[in-house]
Amino acid sequence: MIYICMDDTDNLESRGTGKLSRTIAKKLSKDYPVYGVTRHQLYKHPDIPYTSHNTCSVIHIENREIDAIDGLFEVVKGEMMDDFIEGSDPGLAVAHESQITPALAAFGNDAKYAILNQEKARNLAHNLGIRLEGLGGTEDGVIGAMAGLGLASTKNDGRFLVVGPKKITGQKTAEELLDGGIDGIYTLDGQSITSGLIFNSSKLIKPCPVNGKVILFVEKDGSVLKAVNRG
Repeated sequence: MIYICMDDTDNLESRGTGKLSRTIAKKLSKDYPVYGVTRHQLYKHPDIPYTSHNTCSVIHIENREIDAIDGLFEVVKGEMMDDFIEGSDPGLAVAHESQITPALAAFGNDAKYAILNQEKARNLAHNLGIRLEGLGGTEDGVIGAMAGLGLASTKNDGRFLVVGPKKITGQKTAEELLDGGIDGIYTLDGQSITSGLIFNSSKLIKPCPVNGKVILFVEKDGSVLKAVNRG
């Protein structure tokens, strides 16, 4: 797996990083097998500048050799620079799973609960041989870009914005979801759901990475099943 993380690509008036990552993932899917796009929540603190939610986005590319990194990096960098938003501080990091060590996973976890700095992110990238670059502004996005790699690699953090190259929207049956890339559907108390209509109050259905699987959690409201899209 190759992970492509982008952070801090927007301002208060522009489209969010999640939307940009979905757009780029769709373009990449013409030449690369896109497994999905995940959103990861980072620390929200008054001393950390962020637009609205302080999240980063990671595109997951399946079954690619480490030699594919440079090409992917340049393609995504070009898309980000073409879509650069004044007032943003974007960062981009791309890594093969073989480059991601426990130290990077720990960095990602720390970024959920503590204020980190560019120096630590850049030193980590240098020591692990990971391509990392700030693409404008203060370049603080390099922090979230490295953190996202670590979090995505655990396969137990965040939410899927896209499963495969496509987003999942609207009301769907359990059968449609299970045939469309969802590995399992469960109620919050652990009941497996294999049939019935799943109602969705959000624009996107956002399942979770759980132990390397794509899992959608639902809750019962009387006889109705509703997608849980928190996070």
